[in-house]
Amino acid sequence: MDGTLVDSEKLWDIALDELAARYGGQLSATARRAIVGTSMADSMAILHADLGQPWRDPAAGAAWMQERVAELFVSGLRWRPGARALLHAVRSAGIPTALVTSTARALVEVALDTLGRDNFDAVVCGDEVHAPKPDPMPYLTAAGLLDVPITRCVAIEDSPTGVTSALAAGAAVLAVPAEVPLDAADGVHLLESLAGADLDLLAALLARPEAPQPPGAGTSMPAGRTR
Repeated sequence: MDGTLVDSEKLWDIALDELAARYGGQLSATARRAIVGTSMADSMAILHADLGQPWRDPAAGAAWMQERVAELFVSGLRWRPGARALLHAVRSAGIPTALVTSTARALVEVALDTLGRDNFDAVVCGDEVHAPKPDPMPYLTAAGLLDVPITRCVAIEDSPTGVTSALAAGAAVLAVPAEVPLDAADGVHLLESLAGADLDLLAALLARPEAPQPPGAGTSMPAGRTR
């Protein structure tokens, strides 16, 4: 979701900078890059460590962040280039689609007012899985909800954490960097923008012989997504 479908990472920047300032510090660029795509718990741990304040209560920080980001999401969300058109094409073709994000459910519900609830057959949030990204569980969970094999799924990602999760699950991966650069890897197709993506590309990714196989079996999600 964040950085892939909507340009929300800039809103997270605002909230993180404000929280760091409340703590009397400033978040470094290195720490900010490390936060992209992580769960709220991991984000708070990175923030507190970067500020030299590991004793901070992560739950309190997360609660403040959730309230502030929700305020920013109400009027500040903008679609990433090509994302809305590709999602429309996928839905028009009748392809099952899931939103797979590290963001908590409460914030996702706000974002869905912009994204459209009818655009997703399933939604998996960061606070609804036992192991968030980079663990494969979020994508495997989504695939199970869609009742499709993970090897028939394309995950669209913008962060190293999300790419790692999708590859470990066994999905083909379309990676479109937003806030942090992404390296080429087996099973990953890199694009500068979703403006260059269409249904033919998604089908081609699933037809690639080097498409990753899951380490056990799999259930999954065609043309899915995340934070």
